[in-house]
Amino acid sequence: MYIVNSYTLAVIFCFITTICWGSWGNTQKMASKNWRYELYYWDYTIGILLFVLLLVFTLGSFGSGGRSFSEDIQQLDNQYIISALIGGVIFNASNILLSASVSMAGMAVAFPLGVGLALVLGVFVNYFSAPKGDPFWLFGGVILIVIAIICNGIAAGKNKKENTGSNKKGIILAAIAGILMSFFYRFVAAAMDLNNFESPTPGMATPYTAFFIFAIGIFLSNFFFNTLVMKHPFVGSSVSYKEYFAGKISTHMVGILGGCIWGLGTALSYIAAEKAGTAISYALGQGAPMIAALWGVFIWKEFIGSSKSTNRLLGVMFILFVIGLSFIVLSGGS
Repeated sequence: MYIVNSYTLAVIFCFITTICWGSWGNTQKMASKNWRYELYYWDYTIGILLFVLLLVFTLGSFGSGGRSFSEDIQQLDNQYIISALIGGVIFNASNILLSASVSMAGMAVAFPLGVGLALVLGVFVNYFSAPKGDPFWLFGGVILIVIAIICNGIAAGKNKKENTGSNKKGIILAAIAGILMSFFYRFVAAAMDLNNFESPTPGMATPYTAFFIFAIGIFLSNFFFNTLVMKHPFVGSSVSYKEYFAGKISTHMVGILGGCIWGLGTALSYIAAEKAGTAISYALGQGAPMIAALWGVFIWKEFIGSSKSTNRLLGVMFILFVIGLSFIVLSGGS
């Protein structure tokens, strides 16, 4: 399998993760013109599954380092299979709420609040489970990102929208999604031998196998979570599977693309975890709110017509996110 051999490359992979995690929401925005997010989300999970199948039989199977996917999955202990599956279930529950929030409040609000909160809580969860990196720089960066999240929340409150009730519900859903999302990565990381991808502990998983099982957890749990929100949506009337199968191929492909974009980012995050450490790998990937906010502000014009004070708050948010992420990078290089 392919293994990252340097901290610098691991950081590069984590920044690509940031771009992917902050950009997949664009496909939801594109599909939302004629497609409910509940229907989009099925294609999104299918995209993740298709991507991981391609990954494990290419990078996860080629090369002389570590164990190939087929060898690894056969020797995996049940406790690690369960751990990665739980990670997939937790992630899926949180991400469906995040998708609902995007449909109500927009990318520039949902991602900084939901994923930003997940970053802050997740760094603590992952760092104390597997400490790696200078805590001064790591938690200094986290504090700056917390301030950035507060700035985004204030800006969202100042941003006047016609559907105020829907916007408030979207903010609440984003917060709940962030709390849930902070825990999923730890369960997946627990299934991997983070100290030695080259010769992992027998019974534990390589990052490729862990990601595969994690993706299975997402897909299987979607039959429960997404069916539930289809029948009892947060906004609007219920939708049916008949409507999903009546969708155009081009619309389905947009959702599948979104899943592939997210899958690429997640795969690189796991592959980089050995050299960067789980706290740093997770935190850098969760810089996604800044990317999503850029898309929301400049491409989707979600804050168009806002006051100067709101725009200043958004500017401060971007600056603090950049400085905070820089501190997190320094924490691993110290």
